Amino acid sequence: MELGISGKRALVCASSKGLGRACADSLAAAGVDLVLNARGAQALEDTAQTISAAHGVSVETVACDVTSPEGQAQLIAAAGDVDILVNNAGGPPPGLWSDWEREDFVKALDANMLAPIAMMTALLPGMIDKGWGRVVNITSQSVKAPVAILGLSNAARTGLTGYVAGTSRQVAPYGVNINNLLPGSHATDRIDALDRSTAEREGISFDAARAARQSTIPAGRDGKPQEFGAACAFLCSQHAGFMVGQNILLDGGNVNATI
Repeated sequence: MELGISGKRALVCASSKGLGRACADSLAAAGVDLVLNARGAQALEDTAQTISAAHGVSVETVACDVTSPEGQAQLIAAAGDVDILVNNAGGPPPGLWSDWEREDFVKALDANMLAPIAMMTALLPGMIDKGWGRVVNITSQSVKAPVAILGLSNAARTGLTGYVAGTSRQVAPYGVNINNLLPGSHATDRIDALDRSTAEREGISFDAARAARQSTIPAGRDGKPQEFGAACAFLCSQHAGFMVGQNILLDGGNVNATI
């Protein structure tokens, strides 16, 4: 399918690996020029070179922490006149409700709610002026069905979801579409860390923890990052112009819900 976005320019946050990288790769395959971001400079440069060589698009890099005001300022300056924004940041650590203090919630909100809001606030006006734009926020299946050990993530990402619900409808008349992609378990470093945490907490092996978790997924496996990236590219395409404020699950059927 021709996505109709060749020549567009996208900022993809936290994109040196995992789901962010998969989104960047799929956008590049559609002919989109990229500004990539991550905290680790070497991994970021390696990713940029690989994507540029594979797809022949322009790839710029900004090594910074998107969850900090300083990092956001760097990214906004580098992004310039972008057409597409993919918001992404690593999730906060798992735990019990009794583990967390106010400071833990503030960090989670900064990373997974306030950072993407800051990026949208800065970059939406340019999209509105052009009469075209796409924003995809990578959130989590937990905004549909909370994950007990991810209370920090549940809270922060649900707050972002509420913000997007209203804002997406305010900017839609100008040809700018904001939607959220909700990953379930995908084969990334994040799911490895969660499985290790489960194994330590329950006193079982890593493989046993993984097998137990995957057995609860109707698809019987973790998602492939490439599948997630393809979904992101579609939401950024000319074909998604009538999708406004939606929360799209990519979870192998893990969330058991009618709607």
